[in-house]
Amino acid sequence: MTKVFETISERKHEQVVYCNDPSSGLKAIIAIHSTALGPALGGCRMYPYKNEEDALVDVLRLSRGMTYKASIANLNLGGGKAVIIADPEKDKSEVLLRSFGKFVDSLNGKYITAEDVGMSVHDMEYIRMETKHVTGIKRAMGGSGDPSILTALGLYIGMQAALKKKLNILNIKGLKVGIQGLGKVGYYLCNHLKDGGAEIYGYDVDKDKLNRATEDFGLIPVSNDELLSMDLDIFSPCALGAIVNPNSIKTLKCSIIAGAANNQLEKETRDSKLLLKKGIMYVPDYVINSGGLMNVANELQGYNQEKARYQVEGIYHILMRIFDYAIANDISTLKAANHLAERRISEFVKWNHKWMK
Repeated sequence: MTKVFETISERKHEQVVYCNDPSSGLKAIIAIHSTALGPALGGCRMYPYKNEEDALVDVLRLSRGMTYKASIANLNLGGGKAVIIADPEKDKSEVLLRSFGKFVDSLNGKYITAEDVGMSVHDMEYIRMETKHVTGIKRAMGGSGDPSILTALGLYIGMQAALKKKLNILNIKGLKVGIQGLGKVGYYLCNHLKDGGAEIYGYDVDKDKLNRATEDFGLIPVSNDELLSMDLDIFSPCALGAIVNPNSIKTLKCSIIAGAANNQLEKETRDSKLLLKKGIMYVPDYVINSGGLMNVANELQGYNQEKARYQVEGIYHILMRIFDYAIANDISTLKAANHLAERRISEFVKWNHKWMK
């Protein structure tokens, strides 16, 4: 028990809720990192974690990332996340999802949930039966639909910003891009890359997803080891995290890392320094993949697709600001993003405190 509280305190979380409902089989954790800028919005991930400790570490890390993502994206939202400890292929059911919805509702809007790994827009409908504090529902129900579409757009726009700053290249035509993970975001990214004239390489453990991208976009399939050692202009991790570590950094031959996966660096400080030393530009994951958050956040005031797309296009300028700040202060791009995100939160807290006196 002490270890759990120590782990939560280390990451400065406001609240962590353990959800247990034997009747539905629900075992979940909701982590609220910060509500300084507004209610904590973040997706719910369903994954068969080996144990509860792994689930806790993941939800704490992901929820903290959402705080920084919302701040740097100039959204008036805090950071939260939820994980359901279950296999989405075997354990998912209506009663389990609705049970989770009841726990979300018990937080009275302090946490707003959304779709994440192992979950779908359809799943959000079941959760919505028990709480209004849910986003990422179907367009037909007044929602924004699949957030992966705008996440992929933001990823492509972020790549353009990185190419301009790192290589002074204005378009992606003829460049080599390697994608690790061809789920929803990776698949939609392929469409943008094909339209832009890029040479696309890719890997996914799911052969059906790999074959689909190969057939639809002319992607060239390679092994994971090949992908990590290829001469690429951009390496794009779009699967799970911790793929960038001392071992993989030794083999990487790309100019830029720009992917949609969360927590790509195994250890942030260590690995960002190693990339900087090697001359590889790292585009902070929580910035470049913030398009999905921008999309679902629009549901809170009534979804406006044009407004959401406009916000996602602004990722280009957000990243340029981060790159310039990193260069001016001789720090990594990740540290620059963190500084700017933390500064916005700090300034807002001070401003809000002043007006509450």
